Amino acid sequence: MAGPPVITTDKPTVNDIARVAGVSLATVDRVLNARPGVRQATVDKVQKAIADLGYIRDTAAANLARRRVYNFLFILPDTENEFVQALSAQIGEQGGKLSHERTLLHIRRAAPFDALGIVALLDAVDPDETDGVAVFGPETPSVRDAIRRVRAKGVGVVALISDLPSSERDHFVGIDNVSAGRTAAELMGRFVRKDGQILVITGSRLSRDHLERRQGFDRVMQAEFPGLDVVASIEGRDDPSVVHELLPEVFRNHPDIRGIYSSAAGNGGLVRFLEETGRGRDLVVIAHELTPMSRAALKSGTFDALISQDTGHLVRSAVRLLKAAVDKAPYNPAQERIRIDIYLKENLPRDTEGEEGGQR
Repeated sequence: MAGPPVITTDKPTVNDIARVAGVSLATVDRVLNARPGVRQATVDKVQKAIADLGYIRDTAAANLARRRVYNFLFILPDTENEFVQALSAQIGEQGGKLSHERTLLHIRRAAPFDALGIVALLDAVDPDETDGVAVFGPETPSVRDAIRRVRAKGVGVVALISDLPSSERDHFVGIDNVSAGRTAAELMGRFVRKDGQILVITGSRLSRDHLERRQGFDRVMQAEFPGLDVVASIEGRDDPSVVHELLPEVFRNHPDIRGIYSSAAGNGGLVRFLEETGRGRDLVVIAHELTPMSRAALKSGTFDALISQDTGHLVRSAVRLLKAAVDKAPYNPAQERIRIDIYLKENLPRDTEGEEGGQR
């Protein structure tokens, strides 16, 4: 009867796996790369040897040896809002750096909140040309089905900014949006000095990030600030002209508005309305994402606070997690946690081109 495997203090190799499992190096290679043609009993022996030896595969070295090139696709809304433009710029910047690491980044666009457009882009993904996809879009049954189809082809998927059910994607990259909404409510409740109404501006009720922000916002407002009544959201579709056209009627119907929470990224129409009417001086306004426009609004006093997430970190994390999904490799959850940044005019970071935050 064979004794237990001999485990040394040296880092185990594929040769050790072959020896302990009693198979050839070619068989070990087929199992490690999930290629067909190996009996399940043999697969089980190889996997047991891997576990017994504590073997951890050096994915980077394996990819280099076979000259692996990663091709990752980012599906983004086709919009001029500054946050999406900053995200696009970061993808371009990171893509330039990562090309030296045999990682290529591409962008395709669909109309904002256009589920069918996103489905068409997902269904067009060729697994021979694309290894992973980062999707920034609404959560609908058709999008969920399309993600299932693309993952069935062996393509990794991360949800970007706005989450999808964990059963549909490999990873989520973005802030905790419920916590972001709770944070906005805490700031709003403390900044507003008297009872009244609070208006919430959202992009779309199909967007999980916007829904989660409203959910967190309502919980804190109802529990801690009962004197402030949160009225029905207006849906701006991230279109500044739509928001600008809707606001006058909203204020006619709700003359007791004391504050505005803009939970979406497109704030051009809101800023224009506040500056034209002078209402920014007597309202508390809390918005999302640090962009040139929102920075200026914060510095001028039109906005009171911003809740933001670092676009550079978002892109770097998406790439790392797509690689982990494709390679079935471990990752560091702490490194991929996107923090919620809170900015007042007193703590704005230095105004530079490119990313606002540091490397993470």
